Parts: sequence; C-alpha cells; structure tokens
Amino acid sequence: MRLKPGPSDARAPLGVMAAALVLLAGLLLARLQHSTRQQVVAAEVESAPEMAPQPPAQPSWRSPLRRRCDRADPGLRSRLEQRAVSLRASGGPIGIDPSNHGERHRRDAFGREIPTTPSLIVLHETVYGIGSAINTFMTPHPRDDDQVSYHALIGLDGAVVQVVDPSRRAFGAGNSAFNGIWVITNRAFHGSVNNFALHVSLETPLDGENNEPAHSGYTASQYDALAVLLAQWMQRYGIPPERITTHAHVDLGGERSDPRSFDWQALQRRLAALGMLCR
Repeated sequence: MRLKPGPSDARAPLGVMAAALVLLAGLLLARLQHSTRQQVVAAEVESAPEMAPQPPAQPSWRSPLRRRCDRADPGLRSRLEQRAVSLRASGGPIGIDPSNHGERHRRDAFGREIPTTPSLIVLHETVYGIGSAINTFMTPHPRDDDQVSYHALIGLDGAVVQVVDPSRRAFGAGNSAFNGIWVITNRAFHGSVNNFALHVSLETPLDGENNEPAHSGYTASQYDALAVLLAQWMQRYGIPPERITTHAHVDLGGERSDPRSFDWQALQRRLAALGMLCR
C-alpha cells in the first residue's frame, strides 16, 4: 500500500531545490566579484606610472641667511625701494633662441603630476662678460647638452637683464637636485631642479674670467639689484629665504663652484632692509 504524502512531505523536495539554487547563485556571484576585482587590480597596475629614480645623496642646504625682523638701515631701505621702482618699470624678457628655454612641465617623464610654480632660487655667475652670456642664449642649440639660459642677468653696473619669463623653464642647472628633490622630464638625462627653479646670474668681474676658486667679488650695485629682484620673486611666489641657494650646491656632478666669492652678508643686509627675512 502506498501512503499519500502529507503536507510536510510534499514541501521537502521544493525546499531542497530552493536551497540549492540559492547556493549556486551565491557561488556564481562570488566568482563574478573575484573576476571583477582581478580586472580592477590589473588595470590599476597597468595604469600606475613607473617609479622615477631618486637623486643621489647630497648634503642638505644650510642657508647662510638669518632671520631678522628689524630694518636697521633706513637709508639702505630707501635706496633699494627706489631701485625696485625702476626694476618694475623695466622692459620684459629679451628674445633668446627657443631652444634655450621651455615650458614648465606638468608631468614628469614617468607620468606623475609635478608642481609648476617656482619654489627655489639658484644663484649663478657668468664667468665671462654679460654680453657673452646673452650671445650664448641667442645662439640655437639643437643638442640638449648645450642648451642654457637664466631667468635674469645682473651686470657689474647693477643693470638687470630679463632673459626668460619666470613662468617658463630656464636651463640653468643640468644634473642637479635640492635637498633630495629633482624632476626628470627626459628619461635620457638625469633629473634637475629646472622645473621648479628660478635662475639669476651675476656678471663676473674681469679677474674672474678663469677657473680659479675666487675673484675680487661683485659690486654693491649688483647686490642692490639682486636683493630687489629676489624680493620680488619671493613675494610673488612665496619663496622663503632658506630656498635661495647656489649652483655649486645643487650641482650633482661636482663641476660647478658658482657664484664664487659671493658675500652672503651683503645680501643679508639688503634683504633684511626690505623686510624679507622676518619669517
């Protein structure tokens, strides 16, 4: 005799089937989620920029400029303020060859975003006369190794020649870094500070047109003009005094010594008179 199934017996097979369907759906969803995660990770790895090499170790910059909040020399301050007026009224950059300057890059050679606002000032000297430097800047240089320029030149008489607009990249330092920071914009070359630096060069006196470690030094007019120009850049871009450095310091090849015979105390007095060291 076959017994008729009761109510509970009729529901049992349906419950088992439903549970199996739920389990199967869960397995399919988990596999789909795992596959999706793998695709996302692969895409992130593929799109991630290659790590850029770091610059070699170098000593940290210790600025010779000291904090000073009093403007002790009103006569000096008045003279510099008058000099600032004439500098603001001077013309724009001279026209140099396009091969000797360029845009500030927004990304490095490895695809990483980099700042374009200048945050460092590098001091140089011309070694030869200012006219020789200008002639070099106006000469086409197809080879990257030969390209060179500064944002400004300061003659022995204190005249300031604007060479490259500060918004653009001057080629003032090749293989260089500042406090362990450089930017590589061309994988064929070492990194440099050019993308975030402003470069100014002082005309060298006649007795310095050689490879000697020192010369007679720069004129008072040059230090006046330099302080005024630096003050304008510091105010415009928010550059602190401790980020004013030398070509000799940022150079990683050990070949540069400029600006030789530089008098930091002369610059200290002038920047203090302009109120630029009270930070």
